[in-house]
This record gives sequence, C-alpha cells and structure tokens, in this order.
Amino acid sequence: MSSPNEPLPTYDEVLLCTPQTTAEQVGLFLRRCLIPCNRGEKIYTMLYADELSYDVSRRVEELFQHLRHYSSSYRLVILCSCEREHSYIPSAFSQYKVHMTPQRPLAEIQQYLQHHYRVAQPSSSAASVFKGNMCVGIVSSKRAGVGK
Repeated sequence: MSSPNEPLPTYDEVLLCTPQTTAEQVGLFLRRCLIPCNRGEKIYTMLYADELSYDVSRRVEELFQHLRHYSSSYRLVILCSCEREHSYIPSAFSQYKVHMTPQRPLAEIQQYLQHHYRVAQPSSSAASVFKGNMCVGIVSSKRAGVGK
C-alpha cells in the first residue's frame, strides 16, 4: 500500500493453500520464487500454508532448503493462522517468524482495494452487479444456508 499505483500481485505470485494442495503445486510455486531468472521485484506469497498436509509440508520444507541455495535475493512471504502456529510449516520456518498486524486503518485499506478493483468502463460487465462497479465483491451472512 505504500505505492498506490503499483499493481496487485498476479496469479503466479500467490498460492492459496488448502489441505488438497499438492506438493507439485507448491514445488512449482517455490521454483518460480527461488530460482533466479528475470523475476523483477515480485513478492511471492503462500496463503494459509498451515493448512497443507503433513506430507506436503515436509516435502515443501525439503525443497525450500534445496532451492534457497540458488539465490539469496528471493522475496517469499508465508502467511499462516496464529491458531495453527504449531502445525508443520509455521514450526519449520519459525526462525523467520514475524508477528504482523495491519498497519493501516480499515478505511484506507478499503480505499486502496477499491482503486485496484474498480472497472474503468462499466459496459455490460459483471462489475455492474457490485457496488461502485467493482470487479470483486464479498457476500456474507451470519446465518448459514441463505443461498450465497
């Protein structure tokens, strides 16, 4: 958010992990991050890495230890839930742990995201469904099963 006009991360910079994420998927991601090439200044991010299965997590750590010797200038962020801080990935990478809380007010974060997710020319686009011609939206409910 320090550079409001910088683009948001692209699909190859973010890996959203689930219990079904395979070691191959994470391996491809780590190779993009850790093997030197013309990456520019990309920041690679693994979200919810604490949800990876034990076997996948173990293989991820081994691959990371192997690949990190190819480059010392990689930029990798691994985000995990504090509720699962004792799972494999947070434990394996604990020496790099940084506790983080958002540093900007919610209104400023919302304004930043609105800048990046607004459709410039709203013409027969699905963005017309969302408030302010946004190309993304969040639908939530406090009750389960209300047809979201």
